[in-house]
Amino acid sequence: MRFVSIALVTALGLSLTACGSTTANRTIYSERQPVVTRSHFVLDVNTAGSDSLSDGELGRLAGWLDALELGYGDRVAIDDPGYNAGPSARSAVETLVAQKGLLISDVAPVTEGHVPSGAMRIVVSRSTAAVPGCPDWSHRSHTDFQARTSENYGCGVNSTLTAMIADPEDLVRGQSRNGEDQAEASKAIRAYRDKAKQAGEIK
Repeated sequence: MRFVSIALVTALGLSLTACGSTTANRTIYSERQPVVTRSHFVLDVNTAGSDSLSDGELGRLAGWLDALELGYGDRVAIDDPGYNAGPSARSAVETLVAQKGLLISDVAPVTEGHVPSGAMRIVVSRSTAAVPGCPDWSHRSHTDFQARTSENYGCGVNSTLTAMIADPEDLVRGQSRNGEDQAEASKAIRAYRDKAKQAGEIK
């Protein structure tokens, strides 16, 4: 088993270059913005001499996914540049991932090193969000008479946002409607209301 982690840092909104500087922030915009870090975890599974994965390799993969505590927001991809894996091997991986409530991504990210001959690489991408430098009480705007916002301005709101968001990637690119109209989007609400109404009638 081998883990390779690659961190890609993406800042949301304003640049963080001003953070920690002596320049007074006289705007109402916070310099303390969420930073999303993406890490890749990889596992090479042996597919040599078989169209599918052996029971041992399946068990190793299942244990690895359990150890990572795979869940919502994670992305799983299969990297097989040498076409070593057959349809049955891919299907076995898809089944394990589906048990965690996830689907296999269409495109695998670039990871360190090459995929060994007779193996395919499983890549789990995970993003985390944090607000660097928070809290910061180094300056008090009401005592230095510079008519600026405090260094801690925005820490409370943005730190709470990063703690609450289920998928940190949403801070970077958000969610798309994927062509769904409002009627499709409100299906769950209508189903809930209809069920509650029927329960009231039974009573």
